[in-house]
Amino acid sequence: MATEREHLMQTQSLCPICLRKLEAFIVEENDDAYMLKTCPEHGLFETVLWRGRTPMREWIRTKERATIKNPITQIDQGCPFDCGLCSAHRQHTCTALIEVTSRCNLNCRFCFADALDSQSKDPSLEQMRFQFESILKVSGRCNIQLSGGEPTVRDDLADIIRIGVELEFPFIQVNTNGIRMAKEEAYVKALKEAGLSSIFLQFDGIDDAIYEKLRGKPLFELKVKAIENCQKYGIGVVLVPTIVPRVNEQSIGDIVRFGISHSPTVRGVHFQPVSYFGRIPKAPKDEDRITLPEVMDLLCEQMHGMVEMNSMQPPGCENALCSFNGNYLIEKGVLKPVSKRSCCSSNAKAEEGANKAKAFVARNWAYQQQAKEEKLSDWDKILNAIANNTFSLSGMAFQDVWNVNLERIRDCCIHVSMADGRLIPFCMYNITNMEGKSLYRD
Repeated sequence: MATEREHLMQTQSLCPICLRKLEAFIVEENDDAYMLKTCPEHGLFETVLWRGRTPMREWIRTKERATIKNPITQIDQGCPFDCGLCSAHRQHTCTALIEVTSRCNLNCRFCFADALDSQSKDPSLEQMRFQFESILKVSGRCNIQLSGGEPTVRDDLADIIRIGVELEFPFIQVNTNGIRMAKEEAYVKALKEAGLSSIFLQFDGIDDAIYEKLRGKPLFELKVKAIENCQKYGIGVVLVPTIVPRVNEQSIGDIVRFGISHSPTVRGVHFQPVSYFGRIPKAPKDEDRITLPEVMDLLCEQMHGMVEMNSMQPPGCENALCSFNGNYLIEKGVLKPVSKRSCCSSNAKAEEGANKAKAFVARNWAYQQQAKEEKLSDWDKILNAIANNTFSLSGMAFQDVWNVNLERIRDCCIHVSMADGRLIPFCMYNITNMEGKSLYRD
């Protein structure tokens, strides 16, 4: 006998074939949640959204929307076809992402950008300045992530960082595979001197078999060397594993333990369950996906009690279904929780959540300066110990065309800067149909 499905919510999504906007329904069955949507031309699509010990209905948090004070685009066709940001968007920019190149020195199996080591022309420094200034006009001094492609293929990346510093952006991070930062210490030094705060380091495990499967070559030793160079020059590191079923979901605990052993240079781990972009002619099966609550469950299991579910909480900034986060102190190699989940149904202000998220990232993902103990008062020693022993665990589930929920898009706080100055919610910028056609990236 079929299990009865409970209706959780109605939203809107897209057809994976024609990108038409569709009504979509999120239903729950045995505490697992699925999206159902039907295109009048291409039929029914069903995708798992949420599996694990924490039901979706217990994770949802409502927010009082923020208002975009300087929208760039007018509302014409409605979400998601008027991104820019438009006045219907409900959250400010926490992190603005600038793609500084479309080139890359890897050919990864999973990639947002579908980048290659091509001869395409990089945007000029003048173009970079225009995009920084456009972000400033719309979103103020938010956090900046320089991405690509692989940003470190640019020899003038330090000059780009200096533009952001001159415009007084408080936190500048580079999204990188770490290869050049491992091989060229002088390059790392130059980035630090330019004002780099942190790197978002692709880090899928501590076993080269994982890298060979996901990235096409053994990379673990290079990852370690990149971290050592960042330690030498005072650059914070966040480890960013893409979690792929049957490849590295059993490495979650190993990654966290590695991060703890390389603290305080490594400031935390940010998990990204695999999403499907580019040309994917067949819909990914549910067993090809891992959802946020499954990552949290595996994290608790593989940390053998060091991390408990109630230490992880929904975000205060983006939509609750987008991510989780937990904050900890490291004491003798053991994580002690600082955060604890409270009732998730309470209403919060989105703008206040955005401000807190920006401040947290700028404070906790940057390198913490090591102060000399003998020069500190007892109270300063306590503050210094706390600053140098904080560690964050977080995860973000990016949406693809099969599972995109436009309610989540409207609440997005990570926005990609376009060449013309528009700001596009990250998932919408990267979403493609089954043939690889994009609404915004191309």
